Order: sequence, then C-alpha cells, then structure tokens
Amino acid sequence: FRVDVIREEEGALEFDMVGIDAAIANAFRRILLAEVPTMAVEKVFVYNNTSIVQDEILAHRLGLIPIRADPRLFEYRNQGDEEGTEIDTLQFQLKIKCSRNPQAARESSDPNELYFNHKVYSKHMTWVPLGNQTDLFPDANFRPVHDDILIALLRPGQEIDVLMHCVKGIGKDHAKFSPVATASYRLLPDITLLQPVEDEAAELLQKCFSPGVIEIQNIKGKKVARVANARLDTFSREVFRHEGLKNRVRLARVRNHYIFSVESTGILPPDVLVSEAIKILMGKCQRFLNELDSVPME
Repeated sequence: FRVDVIREEEGALEFDMVGIDAAIANAFRRILLAEVPTMAVEKVFVYNNTSIVQDEILAHRLGLIPIRADPRLFEYRNQGDEEGTEIDTLQFQLKIKCSRNPQAARESSDPNELYFNHKVYSKHMTWVPLGNQTDLFPDANFRPVHDDILIALLRPGQEIDVLMHCVKGIGKDHAKFSPVATASYRLLPDITLLQPVEDEAAELLQKCFSPGVIEIQNIKGKKVARVANARLDTFSREVFRHEGLKNRVRLARVRNHYIFSVESTGILPPDVLVSEAIKILMGKCQRFLNELDSVPME
C-alpha cells in the first residue's frame, strides 16, 4: 500500500491510493463527506428582519455559509444546551440597514449608486467573542471563508439584525457541516495497443481519447501512435465506434489503483481533511477490534 500526492493546490488535492480494496477506498470517501467535523451556523436569533427574505430562508442561507474556524479547537455542544459556552460555540452578528445615497444623480437607476448597504454579503458577519474566547484564541480570525457570498438584497428602510450560534457537527447530521465540496475516486485507466496503429489511423485514434492520452511519434517517416498518459482518459469508449480501431485497443482499469480528488470548502486545507479522515478510520478500526476482543469466544 502506498499514497502518492499528484497535485496539491489551494483548496484542492489529487492523490493516488495504491494497493487497497474498494471497500476501504469507499469508506475513506464517505468519511470525508460525512464524518470529518466542521463549524457551521446552527441557531439564528432574528431580532429584526424587514427584508423580503423570510426568516426561515435567511437562517437556511446563513447555515450554508462555510465558517473559517478550526473544529479541533472546539467541543461538541451538549444536547439541549440552549446558551452555549466558549468551548463549544462561536457567535456571529449580522446587523445592517439600507439607506439612500443623497449624493446620487437623479437620472441614475443603478442600485449601487442609489443606495448604501443594499447588498448583504458574508463579509458583514462579525465575530462576537463568548466568555473568555479573546483569551483562549488571541490570534484567531474567525470569519466566513468567502467574503463575497450574497445573503440578501435590501432597499431603503429595510434592515437585518440577527445573532448566530455556530456549533461543531458532521455532515451525517446536516450537509452544512460537510468539509468538502466534492470527494470522489476513480480507478486508474489502463490502455493497451494490441497492434501497431500508424498514419491516418493513428491520428483518428488520438482524436478518440482525451488530449494527452495518445501521442503520435514519427518513426522512419511513419506516424506511429503510442499511449502517453492513460491517467488523463475519461473512458468515453469512442474508439469502439470505429471498425478499424476497436480490435486494436484494449481498455481496462487497474483494480487496486484509486485516483482520489478532494476539494475543500475552505474551512480546512484538503491535506488536513485527508489526515483527519485517516484518523477517524483508524479509530473505527480500533473500536471494532476492541469489540471483537470483548466478545467471549466459545
């Protein structure tokens, strides 16, 4: 078994897991989707909302905004606890009111020029420390992952005044707690040329696959096709539509080679999510072994 990191970008990670069973690969994917905890808005206290967005819809929209806060710093909130404490709750406030711009030109019809604060964005959410959180997290900058998420549109006189409680949870309970935008895997494609493919047939073969899969080489004045990078193939099976090619190519998949793609919502980096998922899977395995050891053998 081995893990090869292929591509790592901000918010995205592609890596190979080689030498494992499909059940382990799928368990790993499901843990990433549903069991790695994050912080998300759970309770919304609406003090004033005169916008056209109903309270329930507003609360739902706020709940789906990813919050940049490391869940490992917090505990799970106790069932039935209404208040919340500094170790299990993050508090945010959204208070904004729309007004007219007295300096706007009379003939203008652009809302951006006519009104102040007519667009409510996630950047307007401000962290309100609970208890001694300023001492607990002196360097913390708890805020939404993205500042430009549009929450509502206002017109002069309309305002929104809400208080939000963010708690720790997992995607199994609600999708808003899922730390990934997507987590998927596929088997590594295996493309074999059974016969030499040359000249016009080589060019046709190249067009049947994704760019970069088939490469054409010039050998002794002839165009000869070769498999350059089977990893880039999307398994379109286009080659089987051509009578002259379908018997020259064999398409297969490497059964124990999984290509994983993990795209984070921005709450935690994808490499951290992967390591947390591995810890959770190890914990599950350990609990299973402990259960087996506790069962008396007859």
